[in-house]
Amino acid sequence: MAPGTQTTVERVVEESDTASVVGSGDVPVLATPRLLALAEAATVALLARHLAPGWTTVGTRVELDHVRATPVGGKVTVRATLAEANGKRLRFEFEAVDGDGQVVGRGTVHRALVERERFLGPTRN
Repeated sequence: MAPGTQTTVERVVEESDTASVVGSGDVPVLATPRLLALAEAATVALLARHLAPGWTTVGTRVELDHVRATPVGGKVTVRATLAEANGKRLRFEFEAVDGDGQVVGRGTVHRALVERERFLGPTRN
């Protein structure tokens, strides 16, 4: 997969996505942890069709600026772009916009390619 490859994910903010429900604040707007989850979901979706069997990715680092509130019922679209691929290390840039095209957040997500079975190690009882 080449740098510049992109994908988007969309979500309409539900009550369960709000800061007051997830515990990251006390207002009924999109919670920062939910915005982060959407950004990571976009990176996972982008990689899904490119991974060899038995391989997956894990998040290793995130930088996030959440700059605009999105109320319940508002739409958020996250566009993730592969910015750099260095061996097993991947860096994505993302931007989230609301239904009016206003920037809600932006940042970077770093992921590492891992062999699923090796990463999980022996099963513990």
